[in-house]
Amino acid sequence: MAREACLTGVEQFFDEDEIIVSKTDLKGRMTYCNDVFLRIAGYGEQECLGQPHSMIRHPHMPRCIFQLLWETIQDGREIFAYVMNRCKNGDHYWVIAHVTPSRDGDGNIVGYHSSRRVPDRGILEGTIMPLYERLLAEEQRHGNRKDGLRASMAMVKDLLSDKNMQYDEFVARLQAA
Repeated sequence: MAREACLTGVEQFFDEDEIIVSKTDLKGRMTYCNDVFLRIAGYGEQECLGQPHSMIRHPHMPRCIFQLLWETIQDGREIFAYVMNRCKNGDHYWVIAHVTPSRDGDGNIVGYHSSRRVPDRGILEGTIMPLYERLLAEEQRHGNRKDGLRASMAMVKDLLSDKNMQYDEFVARLQAA
């Protein structure tokens, strides 16, 4: 069954004092999920461990945001990003994610760590949702997925260039406003 067909349109919420945590290996396969992650996403631990983190990717999330995220963390930098995730039952939940590389004693990247908090609703509804809708529409406008991804990445880069900032700075300024 197509993932799109399984969407309920129901948003799940978690408490302001809760943090969703997961860790992955270098290929994005989950190596750890905390209880909050499992409860909100609706999965058991054994269903998650060893699976690609993308199993919770919501199909309405623009792919360019994940490309930007992966480029940043693979380069050894941290990133903050707004993300809509998909629950096992087709519900969804929004987070502000802080993703960082995990390093061994020699400083080599050995995986990734993500901590997610409740996002600011005003920023989400006033800025992020409309932006992501435009990016997703651009991606879907193209018959070829790679062309759509390139076009939406160009949109993001143009937005950031106009503001003379990187994505993490864009998100930080939204949070500080």
